[in-house]
Amino acid sequence: MIADGTARAIAALIAAAGRSGYGPALDALTRQAAGFDMSCAFAFNPDQSPVLIHDGYSATVDRRALRTYLRGAYLLDPFYSACVSGCSEGLWRMRDLAPDGFYDSDFAWSREVHPCISDQAGTLVEEVGFTIPLHDGFAATYSLMRNRGGQPFDAAEFAALAALTPIVGASLRQQWQHHIHGTDANPATPRPDTELVFQQAFGALLTPAQHAVTKLILRGHSSLSIAQNLGIAEGTVKIHRSNIYRRLGISSQSELFQIFIDHLVE
Repeated sequence: MIADGTARAIAALIAAAGRSGYGPALDALTRQAAGFDMSCAFAFNPDQSPVLIHDGYSATVDRRALRTYLRGAYLLDPFYSACVSGCSEGLWRMRDLAPDGFYDSDFAWSREVHPCISDQAGTLVEEVGFTIPLHDGFAATYSLMRNRGGQPFDAAEFAALAALTPIVGASLRQQWQHHIHGTDANPATPRPDTELVFQQAFGALLTPAQHAVTKLILRGHSSLSIAQNLGIAEGTVKIHRSNIYRRLGISSQSELFQIFIDHLVE
């Protein structure tokens, strides 16, 4: 039996479809299952810029980070990678989608590019997200975040959220139809090819092989994971990494990340 609060939240979500209160209504439903500090929902397509469906964090974080994320930092987000690689509908913990070295990467903790990380809000303790296939090659991520000082989502909370997946999925697909057909629609715009985004950031200084390694470094893959993804030896990856740093005049992964971010914020 559905609890009274959940039933009312579902009714409110249905009534909010296509309206400005859609995001808060979606949050109100998922808060029936588990509390969280911030939320967001994006629609992703590999050939177009992300579409912000719901902004549930700008009241507490610097919007410049959101702009940088939308200009290209999303390419490093595990939820983006999951959406454009055909991830099935469901609820995921970020750590289950992220590459093996992601939590040692600068993206995971950067206040400059991750809209959910800021001095005001504090470093995240955990992020979980629904991945929802939409239409026309798009998929959505609806993320829920808890800040430092809190606790990760426990097994019971995760299960309660996961049980809402069919409702969240149907609702996001309905909202997406309102978005693309509404009179105030702001459709996704074509963006430069992913390869071009990285090539513009690092110029002609890197070879194609070094560009491939650089992208995986930035996304949080370890040398072993990069080797497995590219079908080369781990020692070869380490040689590429050394040559990348030498060609760019840097000495660390943090500096590599900063070059990429500086390109996005220009």
